[in-house]
Amino acid sequence: MKIELLALADFAADYGGKLSVVGIFDTIFARQMPAVHPHCCLAVKIRFYREEEGQKRLRIQICDDDGKLVLPAMEIPIQVNIPPGADSNTIQVVANIAGMKIETFGEHSIDLELDGRHEGSTPLFARQMK
Repeated sequence: MKIELLALADFAADYGGKLSVVGIFDTIFARQMPAVHPHCCLAVKIRFYREEEGQKRLRIQICDDDGKLVLPAMEIPIQVNIPPGADSNTIQVVANIAGMKIETFGEHSIDLELDGRHEGSTPLFARQMK
């Protein structure tokens, strides 16, 4: 398994297997906390290999630097199928997030787990606007 993309963006959509992602970002600027980011999308693309075929449980969460959840964790069952003659295949997940409330300035983490095992993270920074 290989995470090919784990990002927050202004827009993301899966159009028949083609992942369209616009405006990837890792920083939210705010004058004060708490701050609410009105809308964003989480885009995920994971490559699986033949020996990994089968039912999986994907969990994605966004936490502050104390480990407190920013949003409820997203739990997504996925079925990994590898087409005949192929060695690998990708699964794409797009999640629309409305009204993401950030409570503190600092580094947050977007974490991805597969079947209860941490597989990757990407940072999300909340910075004070001058």
